[in-house]
Amino acid sequence: MEIEDFPRELEEDKQPSFGIDDNNAELAKLRAAVHENPDNPEPWEQLVRAAESQEGGLNRNASPQAINSFRLIYDRFLAKFPLFFGYWKRYAELEFAIAGTEAAEMVYERGVASITNSVDLWMNYCAFKVETCHDAQTIRDLFERGAKNVGLDFLAHPFWDKYIEFEERFEGHAQIFAILSRIIHIPMHQYARYFERFRNLAASRPLDELVPADTLEQYRTEVIAAGGEKSDVEMERELRVGKIDQHFLGVFSKTQAETTKRWTYEQEIKRPYFHTEDLDPAQLANWGKYLDFEEAEGDYARIIFLYERCLVTAAYYEEFWLRYARYMSKYPEKYQEVRNIYQRASCLFAPIAKPQVRIHYALFEESQKDMVQNPNEEANRVAIAQDIHESILYVLPGHIDTIISLANLARRHGGVDAAISKYMDFIDGEATGCDNATRGALVGEVARLLSKVKGNHDEARFLYKRSVGKYFGVRKFWESWLLFEIDLPAASGHDSAIKAVWDDVRQNSGLDEDTVKELGTLYMRFLVERGGPEAAKEYLRLDRELFGPASVKKEDDVKSITMADE
Repeated sequence: MEIEDFPRELEEDKQPSFGIDDNNAELAKLRAAVHENPDNPEPWEQLVRAAESQEGGLNRNASPQAINSFRLIYDRFLAKFPLFFGYWKRYAELEFAIAGTEAAEMVYERGVASITNSVDLWMNYCAFKVETCHDAQTIRDLFERGAKNVGLDFLAHPFWDKYIEFEERFEGHAQIFAILSRIIHIPMHQYARYFERFRNLAASRPLDELVPADTLEQYRTEVIAAGGEKSDVEMERELRVGKIDQHFLGVFSKTQAETTKRWTYEQEIKRPYFHTEDLDPAQLANWGKYLDFEEAEGDYARIIFLYERCLVTAAYYEEFWLRYARYMSKYPEKYQEVRNIYQRASCLFAPIAKPQVRIHYALFEESQKDMVQNPNEEANRVAIAQDIHESILYVLPGHIDTIISLANLARRHGGVDAAISKYMDFIDGEATGCDNATRGALVGEVARLLSKVKGNHDEARFLYKRSVGKYFGVRKFWESWLLFEIDLPAASGHDSAIKAVWDDVRQNSGLDEDTVKELGTLYMRFLVERGGPEAAKEYLRLDRELFGPASVKKEDDVKSITMADE
């Protein structure tokens, strides 16, 4: 089963078993609560805790059924909420107690693949490796993997401390110095502490470890040029104090300045971890400003790292996924990375109730048809785009923007008649899940294609007229019809055709009073902008009737009173 299939299983009528014996009343009850509300982490967490505590606490002597249900529950929970880093650590610890080192390591690997930039998870994984592995290079390689994934984090100091602590076991001063040489260039919370230790170590390291050979030779030349030949002792002192130490003080000043610039944004991050609760507007705005800053700085590695950090905290906000994809797409060679961004957003995080990122994903896949040589593969890209639309409509039947996007996809690759056919499938089909309001809106889309693309205004008007009785009270239908008539080029009978639709809006549409007023403003604008000699009179009459005080009588009533007085 693919990861993205786990949450979908919960949407089926039948409850997933999780390997739970229905005779276990507590687990069965909690399973039902999860099925009832799969997007809420609380019942999941209760189910997980209950699974952990089976038989008094799981260990290698627990029953196979208890272990199986524990694993299934954890797997599905972390497939649904892969950014809960603490549960990956807990899962690995329990697997270590149940099945040993290899099983725990597999969980850690899954965890760091799911949340690659978690400082805590990488630190715990590396600490676990230190305690269970006897090959120093294997452990060092894992620390290096972690450094690539979390080393740039503003709060990465616990990870770096753990790495240095590991090298201290072997009194690896050269390795420690190499680590510190990297850290002093990274803007982070505790940069000064690392620089102080680096500077102390530098005093006892050979000169050729401190700077590259060509830089060292340049410094020697500068010292000689400034003061003549020096003894070896004098030369080393001049190089260390006068040149190299000054160079690193410059590095410190730069790192300090970069840290200070980022601190403005870092101090506003109140929730650096994932949670299902909404972020407040100030937090969302701060992430946007922080990304703006980092993009302006232009360091690609730092930009990507900040996006990944942001998309832990703001994983449910499609606007940040869209921003990330847009940023990455400016590099044509990064098309696979763009695809990965869209897939992560669509399959794991962005709520399908807001399907805009999925529609963009479909457009991206469609655009990739030009990247392939094989015509079959080109068609496959378009088919994938169609499948993405249909997957949205499977969950959100009748979603207008998705239907319009799908019809436009059909038009781009099959012509306008293919688009109209697609619309009619939803308008006339009984199993589409479209309500009457959606169908009424789609009629307007079909009329627009008939009129503006095919140039057949009469057929479009006929479509509206034959549909009148079906869309009583549907604003989108009446609004699109009125705008259709208004937008047509001026011709004989144009004014009367518009007025006829307006009269229908007032008398036969079934729209509420406020909606009629709003549509009336469209007609009134037409009167003043494109109407004939009598338009001003008609405008004022409508203005009085639609927007005048309650005491104002309709024109016909006023006329009848006048005639009676006479």
